[in-house]
Amino acid sequence: MPLSSRLDRNASSKDLPQSSRGSTPSFPDAQTVADLRAIARRRLPLGLFEFVDRGSEAELALRGNREALDRVRLWPRGLVDVSERNTRTTLFGRTMAQPFAIAPTGAAGLLWHHGEIALARAAAAQGVPFTLSTASITSMEDVADQAGGRLWFQLYMWPDRRMSYQLLDRVKAAGYEALLVTIDTVVSPKRDYNHRNGFSVPIRINRRNALDVALHPRWMLSVMARYLLTSGIPRHQNYPEALRRSLMERPRHVRGTPKNETLTWEDLRELRKRWQGPLLVKGVIHPEDARAAMNCGADGVVVSNHGARNFDPGIAAIDALPAVAEAIGDHGTVLVDSGFQQGSDIVKALSLGANAVLLGRAPLYGVAAGGEGGVTRILQILADDVDRTMAFMGCRSIAELGPHCIARR
Repeated sequence: MPLSSRLDRNASSKDLPQSSRGSTPSFPDAQTVADLRAIARRRLPLGLFEFVDRGSEAELALRGNREALDRVRLWPRGLVDVSERNTRTTLFGRTMAQPFAIAPTGAAGLLWHHGEIALARAAAAQGVPFTLSTASITSMEDVADQAGGRLWFQLYMWPDRRMSYQLLDRVKAAGYEALLVTIDTVVSPKRDYNHRNGFSVPIRINRRNALDVALHPRWMLSVMARYLLTSGIPRHQNYPEALRRSLMERPRHVRGTPKNETLTWEDLRELRKRWQGPLLVKGVIHPEDARAAMNCGADGVVVSNHGARNFDPGIAAIDALPAVAEAIGDHGTVLVDSGFQQGSDIVKALSLGANAVLLGRAPLYGVAAGGEGGVTRILQILADDVDRTMAFMGCRSIAELGPHCIARR
């Protein structure tokens, strides 16, 4: 099915925030996502950087995501007037300046003081949505009050469903537009480096990470010390009240972790009854799961292997995308994440059937490097990359992308 049937060709720039059309960039010397990643690596303690940057187990999926994207090749075209092009699209009936949004990530508030707010503000200024994680350390209410823009919320379901439904009531009251329920973290993944670094929950202080923090005084003073002097040790502010502990305090009950081995499709049907806005199922890889999600009333899916942070032997998201997009057809929205670091990666996903791409690590590198300014630079780099890639391909709008643009997979 051509993407044009799912996208609005006539999205007007008048629907976009004024600041999304020509703001002064930060980090002008940073030309790639890798440049901002290098700055983030220098600025952060190793344990925190590896929490963001690495995968799980042997990191086969982490390498696989990159290799799978690199295997996709695009057709360049010549003698096409591309002097007037735009990268606007629509999701849920509203215009986006770019065909991407910021994915939910739980560590943003540790990379920068109130990093979630910095991410959301940058996204709003650039005219793209921001998704807040259940595991964030800034409350959904504070993000909504201080950032604005298009806000989505990512939900983990607890074994005690009442806690999840109470959280859902908060999401509604705070005015979030869409709900993304994650289904791919049924048990805790194996990330040995987090345990060695002491960067698990609760965080353990040991000789290794104490020295690591001491060698990064700028991060300690600008991030952690500010929390300690104002609100105390950070905690998961979007957890239910009964489970809201500091990151260094052990949960009193096993049920305190947002992992749920008892979830079924019936839980999704119940969520559909309780949530009136757009509902997406995040972590869908198999086309049968995509069909099941739509049968339960979901508005779409997010094709994702959790950024290669969970199931190491799993398939790459970009490889799973075409079959999932075919299963959804024109009945819903298809987003994709996991491993997208270049604008050409985004164009590949759009050509293979995605309506938009969720960006995870790339904005985190930006916020770690320089807060809102770093995120803004990341989004500008990727927007420029998307625009340039489309020009080489002879495409003047997102609606012109499709399977015919793929030269080889």
